[in-house]
Amino acid sequence: MSAGVTAAEANRYFSKLLRDAQNGKSVTITSHGRPVARLVPVSARDAGRAAAKSALIERLGSQEAAQPIGRWTRDELYEDA
Repeated sequence: MSAGVTAAEANRYFSKLLRDAQNGKSVTITSHGRPVARLVPVSARDAGRAAAKSALIERLGSQEAAQPIGRWTRDELYEDA
């Protein structure tokens, strides 16, 4: 279900719109009669992605930094070892 509200209404009733989104309702926000944004509920899949991203960032932050190898050229990068 999708409803439409003006930007001024969205600003005035933002808390209510968030509650509506929590309850599964999508809202299109318009400015001068034209759609400019959509407020949609977060799905379980989106929440899972966010948790996985946070875990990855934390894991990467806890790893040792790579050893600097100095400057190299493009040709050196593609040389056969």
